[in-house]
Amino acid sequence: MIDVKDLWKSYGSFHAVVGITFSVARGEVVGFLGPNGAGKSTTMKILTGSLLPTAGSVKVAGFDVVENSLEARRRIGYLPEHTPLYADMTVKEHLNFAASLRGMSSGRAKERIDAVVSQTDLGPKWRAPVKTLSKGYRQRLGIAQALLHEPELLILDEPTVGLDPNQVVPVREIIRGVGRERTVILCSHILSEVEATCGRALIINEGRIVADGTPRDLASGLGVATLEEAFRRLTAAGGAA
Repeated sequence: MIDVKDLWKSYGSFHAVVGITFSVARGEVVGFLGPNGAGKSTTMKILTGSLLPTAGSVKVAGFDVVENSLEARRRIGYLPEHTPLYADMTVKEHLNFAASLRGMSSGRAKERIDAVVSQTDLGPKWRAPVKTLSKGYRQRLGIAQALLHEPELLILDEPTVGLDPNQVVPVREIIRGVGRERTVILCSHILSEVEATCGRALIINEGRIVADGTPRDLASGLGVATLEEAFRRLTAAGGAA
């Protein structure tokens, strides 16, 4: 589903991403982890076609994100870290607007909007203005919008940052549900989130992949009890597992 080969992103003499290579199979739910400034969001922006790489290649469902950007992006749903929403629209208006941008017919739009509203439990806020929504409901709306066109790949960048515990649980359940149907990349620095939702974790530090495996295997391979301990050791040392 995703094939990344020798990917670089440089800004002058600073290298944000340093020759990383990895692949993700269809149906995998993968956590992409790293400390602040490690290169997580840069990599996700390249995957979604919103940032050009300096070198290397990225393919999504067989389409190069530079050479066949439109075809690749059609297969991706993306929730960036700071969810871009129109505050003066209602939830209903926002999803209808998103469907129109996707070129959906009225019948198809209604079908898909009904499906994502049910999937994300947005019904109670259907007519509420976006500006009145809690952070948890804003994240649900962002996920609903990302799922609207039934993408093969869903990329979520820090989907639970800033949520209180009561808001995290339903968003986590939505991610688990989505992961039963499609490929998911969860970009996060919240280790408990990855352990709860992902079958595999990639850890990036200083622009390089330093570990790749199941949360349990990464921990046991370093002789520690948890993914959090493994993460601290790998990102402190910058070593590889």
